[in-house]
Parts: sequence; C-alpha cells; structure tokens
Amino acid sequence: MKTRQKIRKGIILFSFFLFPAFFYYLSPALIIQASAQGIINGSFILFGFMFVSSLFLGRAYCGWVCPGAGCQEAIFSVRDKKVKRGNRVKWLIWTPWICTIIILTTRAGGYKKIDFFYQTTMGLSIGDVQGLIAYLSVLILLIVLPAFILGKRSFCHHLCWMAPFMILGRKIRNLFKWPALQLRANPELCTHCHSCVEQCPMSLPVEGMVTRADMENDECILCGSCIDGCKQGAIQYRFK
Repeated sequence: MKTRQKIRKGIILFSFFLFPAFFYYLSPALIIQASAQGIINGSFILFGFMFVSSLFLGRAYCGWVCPGAGCQEAIFSVRDKKVKRGNRVKWLIWTPWICTIIILTTRAGGYKKIDFFYQTTMGLSIGDVQGLIAYLSVLILLIVLPAFILGKRSFCHHLCWMAPFMILGRKIRNLFKWPALQLRANPELCTHCHSCVEQCPMSLPVEGMVTRADMENDECILCGSCIDGCKQGAIQYRFK
C-alpha cells in the first residue's frame, strides 16, 4: 500500500473512532428539528461547508474525512463485494428531506439563531442512552448492514444524505470550469491491467473512464486509490 493510501485510511479510521463524539453534527434529523425552531445548528453549518468545499474539492470529503468511510472500508477485509447499481436511491431520500427543511423553516419564519452545539452535551453528541441508541441504529442499520448485504460503501451509493450536496457542488464547478481538484488520465499509458478497477472503493468502471480520458463520475470520491494502484502512472491528480 502506498504511503498516501496509508495516510488516507488512517485519517478515515481516526474519524470513525471519533464518530460517537460528533455524531449529532452530521445528523439529518437534528437539522429538521432545529429548522422547525428557526435555529441554524451544527449539521446545517457542516452540510453547508461540504457543499462549498465540493466546488473546489469534489467529493474528497467522502474519500478522506468521512467517518462512515472508515467503518465501511474496514469491512472490506471480510466483505469486498462490488456495488453494481442503485446510485439514484439517495436522491429519493435527500429530496423530500430538503423539502421538509424548507417547509419547516418557512413556517418558523426563517432562521433567527445560530446554535452550533444544538442538542449536544458540552459539545459532545452522545450524552445519554437515547443518543447511544440513535448512534448504534445509524451505524448498524445504515452503514454496516448495507455494506455486507449490498456491497462495499453501499451507504455512500444508496443512503448518504450528505453526498447530494457535494454532487451538486461538483456539477456547478463543472458548469463554470474554475480550478478544482480532479483526476486526469492518459489512455496511452494504460496497459489494461485492471488494477484501477480492483482498487476503487466505490466500484467504479475506472478502466473505461481512463480509456475515454473522462474521469468525471458523480460517485468518484477522489481518494486516489486508482492513482496509487496504477504502476504505469496513467492516472494523476490535477488542480486546474
């Protein structure tokens, strides 16, 4: 394993270990509850940050920071099934969720207050049994079980309510074409060894993307696994 991938995996594992402490800051339920009271809470701010960062970094958060990524990639050693379909399912979750937030915020007369630590205990997420149950329910039902049943990083493909923010941000970036982190491929260097496909944690058809010299894909998390797995250097990071 290349050093860069060791660092990446170390970061997402560390993030996963800390997940119980900041679980509420990524909660889709708390942002609804806070919005109904006209409050901008921590998850609102972090989701906004994800969108803004995606304008320049795409879904790099998913590959380099997300605590759910650490859990799912840890499962690879015992369950390495590729995900084949279902990438649009998360939009069926995200769209009504966003609509609910907008409706409740409108009924509350708009946002009137910022409370980053909303519903936390001294800034920490799990301060009672109810919080622990909520955390374990999300972890087991939404992250662990789908990874075993549907394939690796199934949560990212099918259920993640954060991914659409970054996908939309990336589409806006691609429309205006300002400098941003991206992958670039040189098809002439590709020997079709399939290593990029085997290394991709998102089960993407990377070899075909290299052949077309088009590395843009909504599900690409810019983790660099394909780069570090390619001995010919056919894929590289670019910021341009």
